[in-house]
Amino acid sequence: MKEERFFYVPDATSRQTLPDDEAVHAVRVLRLNEGDEMMLMDGQGTFYRARVTEATQKRCGYTIEAAMPQQRQWQGRVHLAIAPTKMMERMEWLVEKATEIGFDEMSLLDCQFSERKAVKLPRLEKIAVAALKQSRKAWMPIINDMTDFRKFIARHATGQRYIAHCYNEIPREDLFALLSGGGGFGRCGNNEDALVLIGPEGDFSFDEVQMAIEAGYISVSLGKSRLRTETAGLAAVMMMQLAK
Repeated sequence: MKEERFFYVPDATSRQTLPDDEAVHAVRVLRLNEGDEMMLMDGQGTFYRARVTEATQKRCGYTIEAAMPQQRQWQGRVHLAIAPTKMMERMEWLVEKATEIGFDEMSLLDCQFSERKAVKLPRLEKIAVAALKQSRKAWMPIINDMTDFRKFIARHATGQRYIAHCYNEIPREDLFALLSGGGGFGRCGNNEDALVLIGPEGDFSFDEVQMAIEAGYISVSLGKSRLRTETAGLAAVMMMQLAK
């Protein structure tokens, strides 16, 4: 029995050929031929069983035989806002692993201590697509471009919001306890949306943490270990995923 081959086609029902990069992979790498079966994913919650109708060097046509709506593996919206690391390889690793685990949105923050002020968004999106197909997730995460920290916290004023940091002089709750519905003020129900902020490699500034708390964010800890930025981001996604 052949392994099912998945291809990312956001507008699968309104077209009859794979996107160029997916067509090259299907025909030149996987050597699919006319009549072969394949799976399409639209990134919006539906898989499609399709059959190849055309296979040339540059085109791969298909016809959809069945739509297969998928059930979400978690409840509530999982949103990570994080300051990119100086080395982009670490952010690329985070996007890949977080997509495999499952989340809905990532926002990139420009903070006071940020060492990176710009990112190549298409590169991160390409990595997310590859991870989506590898892990067979039905929902493609949204990756937002760099946003000023102040503007971000002012714009996101609803839902359960948390800021993770390392300042011992500021009281912190246990993030996973809150996400799981335990703890006190700031606890998050299983069906609620959750947003977690992760700072740059030098952490948020003290003023940024205070600013977020004044805007309604809950001060939290990810545990007793001191984590790298990308590790902290993945830990936060895992906690939100497990709690949902």
